[in-house]
Order: sequence, then C-alpha cells, then structure tokens
Amino acid sequence: MILNLPQQRHPSLFRDDESVVQGRSLLPAAREPGAYVPRFGDSGFWDFNGVLKRPANVAASSWKVYFSIELEDPYWNLLTREFMMFTFNPRHPVVLKSGVVLGGKGDPRTLQHIASHLRAMARWAPKHGRPARPDAWELADLREHIVDFAADGNSPATVRGHVITIKNLAAAEPALSLPWPAGDPWPGQSTRVVAKLSASRALSTPAVPPATWFPLIRAAWAYIHDFAPDILRAEQRLRELEEAACPSRVGIDARLAEWLADPLNKAPVHAPSADDEAPRVNWHLLTLHLGYEKRARTAFSERNASRASLLTERRRRLVLAAVAEGRFTPHALTGELVQVARSDGSTGPWHPGIGPRQLNDLKTALRDAAFVLVVGLSMMRDSEIHEILRNPVVEHYSTPAIASTKIKGTTSRPGKHWWIAEPLVEALEVAEAVSQHPERVFAPVHTTRQDGTVKGVKMLAAFVEFVNKSRTWTGLDEIPTTYIRPHMFRRTMAMLTDQFPNSEIATGIQLKHLARRALANATTRSYAASDSDWAKYLEDALDNVTFRKIKDLYERHTAGEEIGFGPGAERVKDAFDQIEATVKARSGDARTADTLLRTTRIHIRFGMLNNCTADHTNPVGAVCLENAIVPEGHVGPLDERCRPDRCANSMIGPEHLPIYDSHQRTQLQLVNNPSLPACRRDLAERELQITRNVLKMAGGTQ
Repeated sequence: MILNLPQQRHPSLFRDDESVVQGRSLLPAAREPGAYVPRFGDSGFWDFNGVLKRPANVAASSWKVYFSIELEDPYWNLLTREFMMFTFNPRHPVVLKSGVVLGGKGDPRTLQHIASHLRAMARWAPKHGRPARPDAWELADLREHIVDFAADGNSPATVRGHVITIKNLAAAEPALSLPWPAGDPWPGQSTRVVAKLSASRALSTPAVPPATWFPLIRAAWAYIHDFAPDILRAEQRLRELEEAACPSRVGIDARLAEWLADPLNKAPVHAPSADDEAPRVNWHLLTLHLGYEKRARTAFSERNASRASLLTERRRRLVLAAVAEGRFTPHALTGELVQVARSDGSTGPWHPGIGPRQLNDLKTALRDAAFVLVVGLSMMRDSEIHEILRNPVVEHYSTPAIASTKIKGTTSRPGKHWWIAEPLVEALEVAEAVSQHPERVFAPVHTTRQDGTVKGVKMLAAFVEFVNKSRTWTGLDEIPTTYIRPHMFRRTMAMLTDQFPNSEIATGIQLKHLARRALANATTRSYAASDSDWAKYLEDALDNVTFRKIKDLYERHTAGEEIGFGPGAERVKDAFDQIEATVKARSGDARTADTLLRTTRIHIRFGMLNNCTADHTNPVGAVCLENAIVPEGHVGPLDERCRPDRCANSMIGPEHLPIYDSHQRTQLQLVNNPSLPACRRDLAERELQITRNVLKMAGGTQ
C-alpha cells in the first residue's frame, strides 16, 4: 500500500485496490476469480494485455503502461496514476462527482502518451533550475516548458499533445490529492494556437508515386494469381510427407534401394546458385521422400562418415551416382512451376526451386502480397485490415464486400463493410490459406509466434525487398524503394476513384468518414485531391484511351457502320470523311490515318448517355453553360447539366440507344399509372419527351 505523502492536500479519491478498468468490457479470462486486473495501487506498471481487447495491429508493449525513470519518484508516481484514472474512467462515480470532464478517449496508448509527457516535464525542471516537483511551480513554468520543448525541434503536432496534457491537468487540479499549478496556462487559447499548429484542412498524407504503385500492385497480383498455386501445392505436399513420415529409420537401406530402382524418382536438390559447380542434394527433403522424419537424415550425414560409418558412405554414393546421371530436380515439392518471360528475353520457371526453407519465405511473401492488394485497392485503414477474420467476404447490398471492424475514432468497435472486386477476394483466400492464426487472416506465418503482431509498414517494405531480390527469376519489374505507408494507399485509391464523376459520396462511404455533408465530408475531399505525380500520368492515360476510342469510331465509319446521331455526330463524320480523303490522296496507309487522327482537332468526351463534341477551350453552343454558374477554374462543359436532346454538341451513339429505349418504356409505365401523383406524372412526362427527342435523332419510334 502506498503511504500518504506529506505534500498531499487530502487522501486520494481512489482506493489502492480499486480496478483501473471501470465500465468496460473485460476479456473472458480477466473475469475469472483471481485474474489479474491492473489496480490503482500498482505503482510499477499497468498491464492491459489479457484484460482489454487489443487491436490486431497494436503490439503487446503498447498495451502496458510503465511508471518508470522519472515517474518512480513517489510524488510524480501518485500524480500520474491519479490523473490517468480521471482520463481513463470519465464515467467513474468519483470522477463524475468531482465534476472533472476531460476530453480524449480511454485507450492504454493514451495513458502511455500521458506518462511520456509527464516524464518530459519531470526531466525538464532540474535542467532549467526549477523545483523537482510541481507543488512549487507556477503557470509561467508550464509555459516556459512548452517553449523550450518546441525549441528543441519537436513538431507542432507533438507539442500540441503535451499542451493537451497540461490543459487537462489544469481541469483535474481541484480533484488531485497532490498540488499542481492552479489554472489554465493559456486561458482562451486552443491547443492548436498554443502549439502553432496550422488549422488547414489540407491532408498531409502524400499519394504513392505512380512509378511505385503500378509495379507494386502488379507484383502483388502476380504472386497471388500466378505464383500462389505453386506455393500452396508445395506446402500441401510437404505436409503430406511430414504426416506420413516414420519416426524410426529402420529399413532405410531397403527403402532407398526401392526408391532408386524407379527411374521416375529424382533426387531433390537445393536451388542452384551462381557459385554451385554441381547440384547439392537436399538430404532433408530426400529423407522425407523416402518416408522418414527429417531427423533420420543423419543416415546420410558426412559427420557419421568420419566415424567410419560405411553404411552412410554407401547411401551417399548411391544418391550422388543418381544425381551424376541427371536424376535430380530442384522442384521435388511442386513439379513444374509456372513459366514466366524474363527481362533478358528468356523463359523459364519463376523460382529456382522451392524447398522447405524457401517455402517459409514464400508463404510470408504471399501474406504480404495479399496485404498490398487489400490496402492498395480497398481504401481500408491499416487497423481495419488487421481486424479481418477468417471467411471475411460477404455480400453487402448485392456486392462482394469485406466484413471487418472499425477501430479509429470509436470505442464500440462497430462492424463495417468495404466493397471489393474479385482480385481482392482471391487475395484474401490466399492470405487465409497461409495464415496459421485460428481467427485472423493477417498474422505471423510461423506457428511459434501466434500472439505476435505484424506491422503493415514492415509487410510493405519486406514485400518490395523480396520482389526486387527475386526479379532475376520472376521477371517482374523493379519496384522503387520509395517511402510508402499503408495510409498512403488509402489516399491514392481515393484520388483515383475521384476521377469518376459524382464519386464523392461513394468515396466517403468506403473511407468510413463521418457524414457532415451527404455522407462525405471535408476529409473525403482532401483524400481525393489531385496529386502532382499522378496528374500527368492520368492526363496521358485519358488521352490514350480517348484516342483509341476515336480510332475505333474512324475504322467503323470507313467500314460503312453507323457511329452516331445528332449534330455532334455529323461534325465528327465530316472530319472523318476529310481524313479519309486525305489518306487516299496521299496513297497512305493506316499509319497515315493514325497521324491525321492525332493532329486533327476532334473533340469527343465519351459518356454513358451521350458523347460531347464541344471544344473545351471554346465550348460554343453548349446548352449546359446557358444561365449556369461556372465554378472558378473550370474549363469546358458542365457534365451534370448536359441536355443530350437539345445541345448542338451532342452525339448519340448506337450504344446509347438501348438505355433511352428502356428509359422510354419505364416512363410510359409511370405515365399510364392512374395512381401516380400529378407532380410525379409531370416529371415523368418531361423525361418521356426528352427521351423521345433523343430517339428521334436516331430515327426511332416516338
């Protein structure tokens, strides 16, 4: 029991035997009688492992709070523990009765930060000639501490964390048993202002550079889609051999003779290296193929030969003779591997030979590749990915989705869904196959570290390093070793998604941002903001796609097919006719036509309901711009105000007609419904007239 200190103004509000965890759901083991739960009187540390559920991406060390170094002083120790009780248990009856209301969330990591902040204050005081304990401090001392802390080069965000702790201590001061300077050192000022932290809403998270993003995603998909079957087949074969292995090596000579008598059997050898002059037999794998446990490989050990083991020498000679005859393979576990084209122009297996040792590395690479695809294409946070459990793919609003748990910004850990495409379904299946954890998909691959935590940052770095080291065999592109973090992929995918019209709400839902404005808030816009590295790439990619579509229209037009209807289509046809005439006059070929198509100013913006032929630099006749408020900096037509039936720039393609035909039938059903309200009928009639005008351009029935 901690004795009262002479500086205490009154006894502490909390008993020494009182649980630190109040009003929270404990893990089942912590509810058992006599189970460890941190108590207020524990002055050495508070360990929340096994007591509160720890997020899957948080290490066990982050779930334990130490009162060490400067906090071993009895004054600082008691002060820290009392303040943490107020912070961690805002609904505690004693806390409510005291009237102390502190911001923030109750998380052991928050308590670790508080301990670090108080250590910094305790360390600062004697260095700057201040009393060792805060009972003799004044508010000016706290202000001076923050000034010195910022002058040491700490970032404004870090300084703000220390300011928050000091302000919360000021709020809790009346209820603390030990003296603390009374009052707020910065009355009327926010923590951002004190820390000189910019209040800009611009997101500081950079996007993954396209030079890194593309080869990384392609490499991850190659490992999941192309290489994973070989790796999983090797794991299955190794498991079968180990399960069938005999613990005793009795009869191994007869078994070896029988095995060598079959010409189809080949001795397993290690993967070749540049230094190898001859194949090296994998005695461990050979022992398993003979039907014996790996410890029986001593039957082939050269160490036994030094003790005049004639049997050992004989066995080795038999195997090495078979190898000399060419009866060996580095692919004993897999058979033939997937063939790949390499950068030097050669074609061959993607791996030199998968043995038991290489298999562990490759299973880890598969887990990392699956993580790359999920973090790169789903917009999930790192914490949400680590919370994915087995069988995570469900149907959410008739679309495949990942079921996981949202951690950030909540203490209730609500279940959420993230829509995904088929490649991610395949990636999760592979990740499940290599995971040894009974519940989690992304966990340490080796069974000896089931309680360990894998870091997303380390998985990304390890996969990049692994791919680059294996490029000689896999033929994959080199991945630049740039700075990449999981949240950067979330930012990148949000930016790419924003290239599609009206995607803001969908992006906000996928990012799981709180709804301030129709399910998408300012943070969503920051995530989706353009990136300079990607801007040029996206512009070039869009230009290439547009040219391919224009070229396809030209080829169809010259072949006599109908390419579109309406005034915009007629202008495009005239331009194509002029190009065709020029090609014939020059006796040109397809290359001449391509050159003319690139140099001729043909403006087509392809859409779902029509194609716009307006010149973005001079959109003459664009109905969408009539009486419109054009946003600052916008160039060209306004897509959301398009009127395909009225605009002189509209081009209705044959691919659009089924949509309008279906829409016409739908509106006719509505108009003919006698129970339809008058206002809804008027809207349906207007839609029907627009649809009929469009079909009239194409000569359709009205």
